[in-house]
This record gives sequence, structure tokens and C-alpha cells, in this order.
Amino acid sequence: MNDPKYFAKGRCTCGEIHYTVNCKPMFVHCCHCSWCQRETGSAFALNALIESERLGITKGVVEKVQTPSNSGVGQVIVRCPECQVALWSHYGAAKEKVAFVRVGTLDNPNVCPPDIHIYTSSKQSWVELSDIAAKAEDFYRRSELWPEECVRRYKSAIEA
Repeated sequence: MNDPKYFAKGRCTCGEIHYTVNCKPMFVHCCHCSWCQRETGSAFALNALIESERLGITKGVVEKVQTPSNSGVGQVIVRCPECQVALWSHYGAAKEKVAFVRVGTLDNPNVCPPDIHIYTSSKQSWVELSDIAAKAEDFYRRSELWPEECVRRYKSAIEA
């Protein structure tokens, strides 16, 4: 990454959509729930939680697709209209104020290692987890694991 004013840059597979992230994520989830496994066609989903106002689309126009979610509330997945790659999602209490950025769409995914592995009770048996990141069999309490600054950022985002 050559531009120091951005924390990260990302794009879809076909290059129709390019975006920037101008801060470190609040927290990074590696979700092993069976819903994420089915939705992504992979063993887990790796999502960096970032205030939506800190994302910038620098090329293209994204498509927002409403899909079901395990909670029953649904989620909005932001996709490239051409290659249909999921770039980020909005769901939960934060709705569209917080983006769950798909780490694999970043130009350098190494900048966002997981802070926690969630729903490990349904992880694939062949996935081995190290002791580097926290683990939770289901979900967890944000107040117990997030740095205080990130809790403040999250609260500020959803109250805006």
C-alpha cells in the first residue's frame, strides 16, 4: 500500500469496485458458524468491523442485496454488481452504521488477522486454532474483549 492516508485498500475480483478503509478495524471476527460456512462456501468468514463512514468507494457503484441471516433479522450484503463478490455486510444492532468488511477483499488481508474466533462449537474439525486469538464457542460480550477505545467507537457509530 503506497498511500499512507489509508489503513487499507480493497476491491472485488473483477476490479469494477475499489474501496478504501481509513482506520484500523474495531475488531476482527473469524466466524465458524454453519450459516457463514454455507453463505461463503468456506470453513469460516473473516470480517473486520469498521464504521461505515470510514469506508470509501473509489471506483464503481456497489449493489446492496438483502439476505436472510441466522438471527432472523436479515442482513444487507454489499456486492460488486458485475462479479457478485461480497465486499462487506451490515447486520445486527448497528445495521448500516457498521460494516463487516470481508478481509479477503483487501489488497493486503494480512493487516487484519482475527482478534477472536467465534462459534467455534460448529467449526470444521480439521480447522486448528492457535492460541494467538481469543475463542468463543458461540458469541461473546464486547465489553469483555474489545479495547475500550473500540467500544467507544462502536457506540458512537450506532448512536450517530
